[in-house]
Amino acid sequence: MTDTRGTEAPQRRPTQVAERAPGPLARLGLFYRQIVAELRKVVWPTRAQLVTYTSVVIVFCLIMIAYVSGLDYALGWVMLRIFG
Repeated sequence: MTDTRGTEAPQRRPTQVAERAPGPLARLGLFYRQIVAELRKVVWPTRAQLVTYTSVVIVFCLIMIAYVSGLDYALGWVMLRIFG
């Protein structure tokens, strides 16, 4: 008899079945459920807070517009006098 140790193909064990990724509809459903869960955590402002915050933002924007416009006008006037 001949020695056949090490020349045979190794025995394969049955592998576990890989878990399949969820389908597109399942992923979409999970995404929607996660959105709803996150929106339930949000602390929504009251109407009074919303009006106050909106007013503050509008006033701040108007102040910044006036500031930048004033700088633009002043620097334009200076440049006109220098390079006239």
